[in-house]
Amino acid sequence: MAYDRAAETLGNIVHLEHVNTRVPDQRLATVFYISGLGLTRDPYLMTGIENMWVNVGRSQFHLPTGAPQRVRGVTGLVLPDRAALRARLDAVAGHLAGTAFAVHETAAYIEAVSPWGNRIRCHAPSPAFGAIQLGMPYVAFMVPPGAAAGIARFYREIIGALADSGSDEEGVFARVRVGGDQALLFRETEAPPDPFDGHHVQIYINDFGGPYRQLQERGLITEESDQHQYRFETLLDPQTGKPLFTIEHEVRSLRHPLYARALVNRNPAQTNLRYAPGRDALPWSQPAG
Repeated sequence: MAYDRAAETLGNIVHLEHVNTRVPDQRLATVFYISGLGLTRDPYLMTGIENMWVNVGRSQFHLPTGAPQRVRGVTGLVLPDRAALRARLDAVAGHLAGTAFAVHETAAYIEAVSPWGNRIRCHAPSPAFGAIQLGMPYVAFMVPPGAAAGIARFYREIIGALADSGSDEEGVFARVRVGGDQALLFRETEAPPDPFDGHHVQIYINDFGGPYRQLQERGLITEESDQHQYRFETLLDPQTGKPLFTIEHEVRSLRHPLYARALVNRNPAQTNLRYAPGRDALPWSQPAG
């Protein structure tokens, strides 16, 4: 039997753990993320009224209280029951009246817009997302024309990730591989970008020191958090030094205490009126087919 061993190589970024955007109202965040999307508030960490961590498979949304922030693109989720999702979103619509909340439905996905304009694109499980039945397979950012190829070079040459650029039916893009079933996407658009407001994504990387040295040499480190973490914001073309896009990265080593932490995911189909013993938890993965 001949095997393609190169297909198992993942590159330096091993996990996209969370997307962090501030929200001004924790109650409305609960209505949208927990009641509407059917996700799970972390029962162990950030359980007060100033922040909320929301579990989605092996990833999270972090929602600290503050002036609202908006991802300059779309966060992709895989959720297991499209009809139930639509029913939940319809049920919370009245509570979110007067906000930016909206629902757009296509044959491929349901896109739910948070009360502050964050776009959450919800897909059914499919082979395109590997084994995921509940998770965050991608975050897609909208970037200026001509930026995609340089962004792919940045992640390949400075971060050590597997990254490429190309085009599809939606246009020109860069794709950065994250572990076995996640990606950061950067799609070129003619629309002028919104100003960067400080939101961030958090990634775990295997070679922690190599990218740090390259970022430090270019003056790109923005925070020396602790032994296990640092941050940077600017993506530049390593060939020209030209800045291409801004998105804060919270970068953690595999020695970080939170790496591979098991997350609790509830089954949103369970209710006190429609209860099935033994089905409270929802696994993040599908059975092998």
